[in-house]
Order: sequence, then C-alpha cells, then structure tokens
Amino acid sequence: MENAADNQPYRIWECVLCGFQYNEADGDPDSGIAPGTRWEDIPDDWSCPECNAAKSEFDMRVVG
Repeated sequence: MENAADNQPYRIWECVLCGFQYNEADGDPDSGIAPGTRWEDIPDDWSCPECNAAKSEFDMRVVG
C-alpha cells in the first residue's frame, strides 16, 4: 500500500532560531537522515545541525 506522503511534493522546514532549512529532498546525511526522509519520519530527538534547536523549533516553509 502506498503512503499518501509519497505522492506529495517535498517540503522545506526552517529553524525559527537560526534560519537553517531542512529540505526533505536532501535530508541531513551528516546526521544520518537519508535524502527523501519526510519531516514526520525524523526522530523527535533530532536537532538543528546549525544551532542545536529542537525539532519543535522548526516551521514549514511555503514553497511555490
């Protein structure tokens, strides 16, 4: 069965503290997050690689 998220465009999430952007298409390989990893699939204990902010400190950016 297909995941509904697989049919959605990749999103960009931005750290509200430092402006780092997590792009689902790119992932965060340095932190073990593979390209194509959806935001909701990132572990809750992941943090911003730039400022160490919690995942909860990110907001989705409107793309397009």
